[in-house]
Amino acid sequence: MMRTYFAKQTDVIRKWYLVDANGKTLGRLSSRVAILLRGKHKPTFTPHVDTGDHVVIINADKIRLTGDKFKTKTYIHHTGYPGGLKSVTAEHLHAKNPTGLVTRAIKGMLPKNPLGKQMARKLKVYAGTAHPHEAQRPEPLAL
Repeated sequence: MMRTYFAKQTDVIRKWYLVDANGKTLGRLSSRVAILLRGKHKPTFTPHVDTGDHVVIINADKIRLTGDKFKTKTYIHHTGYPGGLKSVTAEHLHAKNPTGLVTRAIKGMLPKNPLGKQMARKLKVYAGTAHPHEAQRPEPLAL
């Protein structure tokens, strides 16, 4: 009789990865990082358990968008009040918060439930090359 393997939270071994976003395309980088955070690259992937790894992204301010997306791509949110629809272009969001562009793209590719929020907590994004996670000895990952 065949049995399906389900990973338990105690059995998960997490690794730390360091990703350099210098010159990388936003969407391609985001999809690869979302796979790492979710744990789909592991043979022990279980949909209802957080089996993903920690990811540290550096140089988020040097991310690239193809075509004319910096000027035309808009991010929309609603404040919850009448007439509270707000929109901001990618260029303005990048100038105001360089890490926000990368973080928003990756979080949008994770599940929209408490498990997705837990996965998103393992993402660390920094605008420059310095980060406070040297003690975890993250492995450089070429994407």
